[in-house]
Amino acid sequence: FRAVLQSNNIVLTGLISSMMHVPLDMIESVEIVNPIELGKHIDAKNFMLDIKVRLNNDSIINLEMQVANLNNWTNRSLSYLCRTFDNVQCGNDYNSVMPVTHIGFLDYDLFPDELEFYSKYMLQNIKTGKIYNDKFSLCVLSLKQINLATDEDKKWHIDEWARLFKATTWEELKMIAEKDNVYSEAANSIYIQNSDETVRAMCEARREAIFHEQYVQK
Repeated sequence: FRAVLQSNNIVLTGLISSMMHVPLDMIESVEIVNPIELGKHIDAKNFMLDIKVRLNNDSIINLEMQVANLNNWTNRSLSYLCRTFDNVQCGNDYNSVMPVTHIGFLDYDLFPDELEFYSKYMLQNIKTGKIYNDKFSLCVLSLKQINLATDEDKKWHIDEWARLFKATTWEELKMIAEKDNVYSEAANSIYIQNSDETVRAMCEARREAIFHEQYVQK
């Protein structure tokens, strides 16, 4: 996930456009502000793969994929979002804070009693629904509920991104890639990164760390 998005700005821009509902012609710049050296630091147990993106130099988006349910997503994502929201430069007015969004790509249902494909959460008055602050939001994409994609989700091709991330064979990727140049770029990047031994080693190490964390929790 990180290797593909970090190595291909066309794919990153396309994904941000869909998830944030921003037309491509409205995007001037998309930059990862916490890049890593792919294949390094693979022995760090707490190595996180979140991607912090600056959009048009006026907003920040945190992207993260989680395959295993560690039963801490709501607290974890909120902690990440709060740290990111604290972006006012020393001496500047609080109104200069950049809007922040945390987007989680989860391969499990966050709330099994309330299934949804793509959801958005914000601070609001529980009695009136009044939004407290529109610069602070959390989004969750359930990779298990693509069939629940709304017309709005399909309009922004979020369901296609989910299918791309869920693809398990090159045949599936090829079918998706034929639909759009951005998906073709993504499929090519996935192929290249899967051929990179250092990236594969990093993925294996990350998976082992997750298994270890689950074992300790049990």
